[in-house]
Amino acid sequence: MSASIPFLDLKPQYKALEKQINERIQAVLNHGQFILGPEVEESENALSAYIGSKYCLTAASGTDALMMALMALGVGHGDEVITTPFSFFATAEVISLVGATPVFTDIQPDTYNMDPSKIEKAITSKTKAIMPVSLYGQPADFDEINAIGAKHGIPVIEDAAQSFGAPYKDKRSCNLSLVGATSFFPAKPLGCYGDGGAVFTNDEALFKKMAQIRVHGQESRYHHVVMGINGRLDTIQCAVLIEKLKRYDWELDRRNAIAARYTEVFNGMGQKCVAPLVKSDRGSVWAQYTVMVDDRNAFGAKLKDKGVPTSVHYPSPLHHQPVYASLRDRYQVPVAENVAKRVISLPIFSDMTNEQVDRVIQAVREVVG
Repeated sequence: MSASIPFLDLKPQYKALEKQINERIQAVLNHGQFILGPEVEESENALSAYIGSKYCLTAASGTDALMMALMALGVGHGDEVITTPFSFFATAEVISLVGATPVFTDIQPDTYNMDPSKIEKAITSKTKAIMPVSLYGQPADFDEINAIGAKHGIPVIEDAAQSFGAPYKDKRSCNLSLVGATSFFPAKPLGCYGDGGAVFTNDEALFKKMAQIRVHGQESRYHHVVMGINGRLDTIQCAVLIEKLKRYDWELDRRNAIAARYTEVFNGMGQKCVAPLVKSDRGSVWAQYTVMVDDRNAFGAKLKDKGVPTSVHYPSPLHHQPVYASLRDRYQVPVAENVAKRVISLPIFSDMTNEQVDRVIQAVREVVG
């Protein structure tokens, strides 16, 4: 077996920003405002400016960010939220945690995002939100989804945990619907050094409600007007994000260059290795580079023997999770079920060397034959 290349390596990124990040962290240690220090508002201003939204609130995690959005919109017991069955568990989890029921609709076979044509059939009198996921870094079809939401008076929440800043026509992911929520988990395209997230909106009333929810429903100190959570992001993590955001455009250019090299080669392999499709009116930030193959286990094992690690995002549709056993037979989502059996992700990160990229390509060539 050849020595493995990393699936993700954040050490070169830190080395490139070592001085700036260390100085930022030291500044927080010096002033000692570890919760809601000045770097929190500074990071929120920088993040909202990058996205193009009026408001941003950082959060303790991407999960908390989604939770804050649902709570602020009043989603609760007896309600339904339409979403995708092909995502990380947190997408459905937050819906259940606020007391609502996730309603799963099928996905597109090429982008793996929510299929807008399936949404209206799932709408009932209990539907209180539509929550598409911009999977693997590419925004879903938000013009179509927002139009359906507007037609029925249903707000749209973007789960942008994997897609911070991805271009969609003349906008960016996180600013494509009433409210967008992202994650800054370290492995994300823009990550901090722990759990973290943020919500974005242009609606002032919604922003104020989420700000209250983030700090236990407080309107002012010891005056709680709504039920909330402890959803604040630590000042040190915000300090890290400020500096990492300054390098983000370069990192996205690099991720896109790597993805383009992969796609150019894999497009010639037909059904043996199906490259991901990015629609012409949008881009991806490539949280993952995920292909489809017929025998995933064999494909992954052979790449591992050649020193190329893989990962599966995600091996099972959400309604197949044990906790949702009662919902399993309720949904017919054949595309999601087929895709979940075939997807496998290859290494991609901004500081990946050309030699490492070549090695992945060569290994896939040899495995596919």
